[in-house]
Amino acid sequence: MEQQARAPQDIRNVVDFLRSSKAGMKVRVGVLNGKRLDYFKGKAAIKALMSPAYAKLKNVPHVASEEDAQSLLLSIIPLAFFLRVERGAPSGSSSSPKHLQITQMQVFAPGDYYAWFYEGSQWTTYLGGVAMVAIMLAGVMFPLWPPIMRLGVWYISMGVLGLIGLFFAIAIVRLIFYIITVIVASPGIWIFPKLFADVGFVDSFIPLWEWDIPRKKSKKKHAEKSAKGKGKAVENGAYIEEVPDSGSSRPESRNARVEEVPDDS
Repeated sequence: MEQQARAPQDIRNVVDFLRSSKAGMKVRVGVLNGKRLDYFKGKAAIKALMSPAYAKLKNVPHVASEEDAQSLLLSIIPLAFFLRVERGAPSGSSSSPKHLQITQMQVFAPGDYYAWFYEGSQWTTYLGGVAMVAIMLAGVMFPLWPPIMRLGVWYISMGVLGLIGLFFAIAIVRLIFYIITVIVASPGIWIFPKLFADVGFVDSFIPLWEWDIPRKKSKKKHAEKSAKGKGKAVENGAYIEEVPDSGSSRPESRNARVEEVPDDS
């Protein structure tokens, strides 16, 4: 668009930031004149301009308050990078993208929605396309590779397949060992208990083994549960009096006596 081409560099830097993942804006998908477009809510853009990520940018307008962010976003609208739209009914089922309609009055408000008419920087797309073509050509021309390169690729592929096979073998062995130990040495032993945990590669193999003991509830959760029960009893018109333990063998749950308080009303 001609308006976008006339945009100064600092404004273009702001738009590139908002269109990138660094801004952290929630992007929705809508349908405008049969074409899918991304759109966002105004308050999400204001929040992005107030974020530390924007403060680190260079050659961008300074934003010190929400009013500054709103004024900056309003000044971008005439450049047609995004336009104010209204949402309608879904284009198909309830989960389908909603229809969008460009409004005549182009203002900026935190509660309104704005559709993108700018795809952002395309250098990553071009770079990805060139890399994909290069990989495809390299695969097609594999028979023409020098023998030493083909041998190296064969060794690498065999090594990767070996690692995958070793991983599956460890998983099967640890499961069989666990089943055996459950029968002969309950509650059972896990080899490499953190193998499938969300940890680093080295931490997945530490410790070597571990008993399959259920985790006990923490004292904090137990105290919260006890306090919640006491609060419920008080709400029902009772008070709880703690009685010191006389040393008998009665259960601890009987150390508290609940007495009903007559309602004066």
